[in-house]
Amino acid sequence: MKFKRVLLCLVSIFLFSFGVSFTLKAAIGVGSWDAITQTVSDISRYQIGTVGIALNAICILIQFVLLGKDFKFKHAMQVVLIVSLGYAINFVYYDLLPDFTITSYPAKLFFLILGTAINALAVSIVMLVDVVTFALEGASLAIAKSLKMDFPLTRQIIDAVIIVITVILSLLFSTPLTVREGTVIGMLIFSPLMGFFMKILKPIFRKHDLTDQ
Repeated sequence: MKFKRVLLCLVSIFLFSFGVSFTLKAAIGVGSWDAITQTVSDISRYQIGTVGIALNAICILIQFVLLGKDFKFKHAMQVVLIVSLGYAINFVYYDLLPDFTITSYPAKLFFLILGTAINALAVSIVMLVDVVTFALEGASLAIAKSLKMDFPLTRQIIDAVIIVITVILSLLFSTPLTVREGTVIGMLIFSPLMGFFMKILKPIFRKHDLTDQ
């Protein structure tokens, strides 16, 4: 059954790469993490997935420093996740969808919402199978534990800090602003969508022994 969970995790990574690509192609603002990844990509000229690997590696390093002896094999497995995700995003965004352009604003909104929904589904699967966690979530948990703070509050603060850094970088290097109305829309609908998908998937996954939750 563990093999099936790993396989589901890999499927979710591929799904997530499409979700990220759609929100980026919509170009009306993305979530905080994707915003800083795209901005650093615009500055450095490295591909978005490659930048994502580097930034996620920093998140894993934060966990290693803060958790110390509590840094387990499960945390180390995040390396496999971030590398797989980075390459998948590069493949989908640059190789599968290089000429995919969205011109009308209604279409941009549609693909932003579609991409956000796909991301929520992918994250729900990863959380339910519980084979590995996303590096940013792991870092947020480690920081919350270290500072004895509530996790949701810690996550919100980190999102806010990332958005501020992204805006500053965009202004300093005159790159397209990736924090826009799409960022707000994503923040409003992502959590409800994830709750919706988890509610539907949890009993199905339990039936097939794909989750311990």
